[in-house]
Amino acid sequence: MALPLRSRLHGGHMLRPNFSCLNPVEPTFYPTFITVAVPDKDSGEIMSGPSLLVLYGSQTGTAQDTAYRIGRQAQRRHLKVRVLPLDGYNVAELISESLVVFVCSTTGQGDPPDNMKNFWRFLFRKSLPVGSLSCLDCAVLGLGDSSYPKFNFVAKKLHKRLLQLGAGMLIPVGLGDDQHDLGPDAVIDPWLRSFWEKVLVLYPFVSNMEPLREDEPLPPSYTFQFLDEETDQTEVLLRINSEQTGPSEFRPFPARMLSNRRVTEPSHFQDVRLMEFDISGSNIEFAAGDIVRIRPQNSAEDVQFFCQLLRLDPDSRFTLRATDDAPVPARLPQPCSVRHLVERYLDIAAVPRRSFFELLSGFATNELERDKLAEFSSAAGQDQLHSYCNRPRRTALEVLSDFPHTTAEIKVDHLLDLFPEIQPRSFSIASSLQVHPNRLQILVAVVLYRSKLFKPRRGLCSSWLASLDPEQGEVRVPLWVKKGSLRFPKELETPVILVGPGTGVAPFRSALQERVSEGKTANVLFFGCRSESKDFYFRSEWEDMMKAGNLRLFTAFSRDQEEKVYVQHRVRENTALLWELMTNKNACFYIAGNAKQMPAAVCDALKEALQQEGGVSAEEAEQMLAAMEKTGRLQSETWS
Repeated sequence: MALPLRSRLHGGHMLRPNFSCLNPVEPTFYPTFITVAVPDKDSGEIMSGPSLLVLYGSQTGTAQDTAYRIGRQAQRRHLKVRVLPLDGYNVAELISESLVVFVCSTTGQGDPPDNMKNFWRFLFRKSLPVGSLSCLDCAVLGLGDSSYPKFNFVAKKLHKRLLQLGAGMLIPVGLGDDQHDLGPDAVIDPWLRSFWEKVLVLYPFVSNMEPLREDEPLPPSYTFQFLDEETDQTEVLLRINSEQTGPSEFRPFPARMLSNRRVTEPSHFQDVRLMEFDISGSNIEFAAGDIVRIRPQNSAEDVQFFCQLLRLDPDSRFTLRATDDAPVPARLPQPCSVRHLVERYLDIAAVPRRSFFELLSGFATNELERDKLAEFSSAAGQDQLHSYCNRPRRTALEVLSDFPHTTAEIKVDHLLDLFPEIQPRSFSIASSLQVHPNRLQILVAVVLYRSKLFKPRRGLCSSWLASLDPEQGEVRVPLWVKKGSLRFPKELETPVILVGPGTGVAPFRSALQERVSEGKTANVLFFGCRSESKDFYFRSEWEDMMKAGNLRLFTAFSRDQEEKVYVQHRVRENTALLWELMTNKNACFYIAGNAKQMPAAVCDALKEALQQEGGVSAEEAEQMLAAMEKTGRLQSETWS
C-alpha cells in the first residue's frame, strides 16, 4: 500500500521524488522515487535525527544572524542542521529536502537581498510545475521595516510562491519589524516557539532527547592554528594579488581618494563630505542611480583595546581550520594576522544583537555577569537589553569592557562565532561617469551624536572615511559598484521630477549631470535642507544649470523662517506644473532620502496634486500612483 508523501510513519518509510536531474538554468523535472529511513519511536532506537536546512537572504547581516540563531537552536535539539545563504545553495536540490526554514529580508522597494537574487529568479520561473515541492515542509520568516511601503514583501511573496509549488507551511509566515520597540525579536521569539512545537509534532522522537542547556557553549565553527614568527608571508601576498582580477565584494578595487571636502559650513551641526575617487584602470562602469559599496575598517584605537581585553598579540599570525565542511571566510587571507582580522573583519564597533549575549553567556563564570547575560539572552529580558544596549547604542567592544570576567574567558576559536563580519555600506553615486571620466564621487554625512554614554557615538564607515586625508599621503579605499534601484528615462523629451532633500540629492546630481550632457533639458528638482547658507549642497551647480535652461529648481529651507517648510510643501505649491508634466508629457517622478516621514509626505502631496488638478477622487489618485509605480514612472530610493 502506498504511503502518504507527508506522513512521518515510525518504523516505516517515506517516499520522496528525486529531482536530482533538475537544472537551475533550464529547469526540467523527471521524477523517480527514493526511500528514506525514519527512526522507530516504539523501539526507542534513533538511527539518525531529521535534517534541518536553514536558508537565508540577508543584506545587512540581520537575517544571517537570525538564521544562525535557528541553527544553534537546532544543534541544541540534536538536529542535523545546515545554514547557508540562498545563492550558496543549489536550488535544484530543494526538491529532495524535507524540512527547511527560509529567513529573508526585504531591500529597497520590495527587492530581494543580493545573496538570494539567483534563487529568486529561478523559483519564479513559470516552467516550475505546481506540486513540485509537495514533499517539503517549510516555514518562512521575514525581516523588514514597516516604515517602507513594501513591508516584508520578499517574505510574503516567497511564502505564496512556495504554496503554489505545493510546499507544506508548518506555521504562518513571520513578519519581523525593525520599527517595533523591541525590534524584530518581538515577532521572532513567538514565531520560533511555534516552529519548534510543530517540529516536535512531526518528529516526536526529538522531544525524547534532552536538549543542551542554553548556557552550554557549542563547538566553534573554526579553530585557530597560530604560526611561529619564521613562517614566510609570501603566500599571503601572492594570494591577495592573484585575487585582484575585477571589482567585486571579494575583490574590491583599491581606488585612490583624490579629495575629501566638507560641503557644510563649519558652524553647521552636521559634517557632510563630498569625496572623489580615481577609478582609472578598474573597468568600473556605472550609470545614474547606481551605488558604490565600501566596507569600513575599525579604528586603530578600537583594535588595540580589543586585543588588550582578550590578551591577543595583534602581530601574531594564524590559519583557520573549519570544524565542519564550512569554507574559510573568503575575505580572510591565509595566513592572516590578528590585526587584520580585528581591523577589517570583526564588527566590534557595532551595537551587538541578542545572539552576541547568548553566545557570550556560555563563557561566564562570574555569577553576577552570568545572571545578567542570561537575562539579556532571554525573551523576557529584551526590554532590559534594549535599555542597556540599543537605546544608548552601546558597542560590542564596550559590552566586553562591562563584562571583564566573562571577556577573560573567551577562547580565540570562538571569535568568528561571537562577532559578525563587518558589512559593506552603500552610497548613491553623486557624479556622472560621462561628465567625470575615471572619477566617482559620493556625498557622505558623517554620523556623530551623543547618547547617555560618555563617549560620542560614531558611524563606523562615515567616520573612517572622514578621517582619511589624501593631502597627507596616498589613500586608497577598496570599493565596488552595483546597480541601483533607480532607472531614468532614455527618451530625450521625457521630463523628470526629482525630490531629494539633504543627501538624498546625491543620485539626482548624477542623473542631472548625465541628462544635461545628453541634451535632456526637461528637469525639475525639489531640494530641501535646514539652511540656505549652511547645507545647500551643490548650489552653484544648480544655478549654472538654471541659467542654461536645463533645470527648474524649487527649494525648501526648513529652519530659515519661523514656520518650517519642507519639500512636500513645495510640491503642493506647484500642482499645476506637476499635473502638466505628468499627464501631458509623461514625466517620471523620483524620491530619494530618509525613509522616516518624507517619502510618505511627498506621496500624499502628489496625490493631492492629482486630486486638485485632475478632479479625481482620493481613491483614483491612489490608483494612479500605483499604476505609475508599476510602470516605473514613480520610483524611490530611501533609507532609514
